Amino acid sequence: MNPFFLKIKNHKEQNLPFVLYSKPNTTDLVGILQQNNNLYNVSDYSEKGFIFASFDEKQLILIPENESEFITAEKETTSFEAIEIDDLSFDPEAKFQYEYLVAQGIQAIKNEEFKKVVLSRSEEVPLSEFDFLETFQHLVQLYPATFCYCFFHPKIGLWMGATPEKLLKANGNVFETMALAGTQKDNLQTEIVWQQKEKDEQQYVTDFIVKRLREFAASVVVSEPYSLKAGSIWHIKTDISGVLNDNSTLEEVVDTLHPTPAVCGLPKKKAKAFIIEKENYDRTFYTGFLGELNMSFSGTNASSDLFVNLRSMQIQENKAILYMGCGVTKESIPEKEWEESVNKSMTMKRVLKIT
Repeated sequence: MNPFFLKIKNHKEQNLPFVLYSKPNTTDLVGILQQNNNLYNVSDYSEKGFIFASFDEKQLILIPENESEFITAEKETTSFEAIEIDDLSFDPEAKFQYEYLVAQGIQAIKNEEFKKVVLSRSEEVPLSEFDFLETFQHLVQLYPATFCYCFFHPKIGLWMGATPEKLLKANGNVFETMALAGTQKDNLQTEIVWQQKEKDEQQYVTDFIVKRLREFAASVVVSEPYSLKAGSIWHIKTDISGVLNDNSTLEEVVDTLHPTPAVCGLPKKKAKAFIIEKENYDRTFYTGFLGELNMSFSGTNASSDLFVNLRSMQIQENKAILYMGCGVTKESIPEKEWEESVNKSMTMKRVLKIT
């Protein structure tokens, strides 16, 4: 085992908090190793370190820059065959429950309660064995265009993921974000064709983000939508960037963007209330956000680079809890949304040794 991973393994064996991550399309691995087991929190977004935030923002966990050791390494290519799973052995009850939830969402949209809602589910997967370092390396190798991470705190637990969605990158007044929506499975097709439902869903997300950012930004630049591949799934992506007003704060911008329509819905408050009432489970950190907060460890100016916690899982003793969600609009078909959620579950299942 190389010194980088050995150090993280020893740190974990001491039950000390850490985060290990790799940014999209980079060659670097970063480890931030907290030197005590205290639970630190973010209060006003002026803190420096790595933030791990829950969907409801009631838990804003911080691995502080000034209490941690930073280590880096180059990515290594390991020999790894992804586990291809044909997930036909699904739980019929889970399928029924999820399709019923989606049908409720569609009805609420037809009743004009909101335009869109993102509805999710969790799935427990028994593990025959689990090595967090090996699993992380497999995530990095399979999904190089995503933000891959492994977060551990003895008071929070172990979470891993490979998320394609940036929430916000901010360096001084300059910011970048994205609108990401629409999903289809990669079937090795030569041309990606999007249905109107997906195009509409993407436009809702883009319009919401741009409208909200104009309240805090001196300028906003929006790209044309394009197709983005994340693992075995295609999405529609629009890049959004600009310059914030001098009096705008990071906290204001994060509160404006999170939760995005890609993980919650539109209008945000009504969709969120529906999710909390109907989903019947606590998302905790799934569809929250995570990343560098005002960090300057690389010698650059303090900058923030935050990602939405999608395609993620929580590891507990002998099992993984997977989380997946789908955007529901009035054109949605419950069975198709179930199939989409199954496709999304494959992102994590491909790196797990399932019993």
